[in-house]
Amino acid sequence: MIPFRIISAFGAAVALSACVTPVTTAPSAPASTSTAVPSGANTGATLAQFTSVVARMEPVAEAECRARAPGANCDYKIVVDRRADAPANAYQSVTESGQPTITFTVALIADVYNVDELAFVMGHEAAHHIRGHLSRTQDTAVAGAVIGSLLGAALGADAQGLQTLQNLGATVGSRTYSKSYELEADQLGTIITARAGYNPVRGAQYFTRIPDPGDQFLGSHPPNAQRIETVKRTMATM
Repeated sequence: MIPFRIISAFGAAVALSACVTPVTTAPSAPASTSTAVPSGANTGATLAQFTSVVARMEPVAEAECRARAPGANCDYKIVVDRRADAPANAYQSVTESGQPTITFTVALIADVYNVDELAFVMGHEAAHHIRGHLSRTQDTAVAGAVIGSLLGAALGADAQGLQTLQNLGATVGSRTYSKSYELEADQLGTIITARAGYNPVRGAQYFTRIPDPGDQFLGSHPPNAQRIETVKRTMATM
């Protein structure tokens, strides 16, 4: 009874992993595969600035990927979700062919105050792929779903009860290491951003303007202050 429901665990893992800003709904496929922001968009970063950040960050991220994750697909694809109703968000995903993809919504681009913030977000998402966070989250989500299914079977739960326990197990599993993954991505993202010539400490000021998730049990993101401190500590060692 377990296998056919495992797909829901994978979906939970993808939705909960690799987000710079917390969202309440799972990100959908990007509406466009262009790295260009619409010229008429009311954004915090201009078309030229966004394109320039991509041009400088992408080769550095790919070089770090090849050095730190031998054998991984390091050909990043950076896209913009042009939907006007999409919330401010950036996330890393992988295409069916295995290509790592970093998606920015137009709302997030409109939120940044400078190119350092834009570069830091990009470096953070690139780091998620290098560290293998998406697949690791999927693995723990599946393990959690299996445990939930076994618990349900032991308790004699009906089909609906089994599915509820599987989904709960997948959620718990996917969030077990999510905070540490975010901090790992902040640390490596800081290195990538700095090596591309941007200021990660200035870029991390973006965290001062988004809701602070606090230190919630099984929360998906660590406190903003802890993330900023991680960036500063990393820079002090470089």
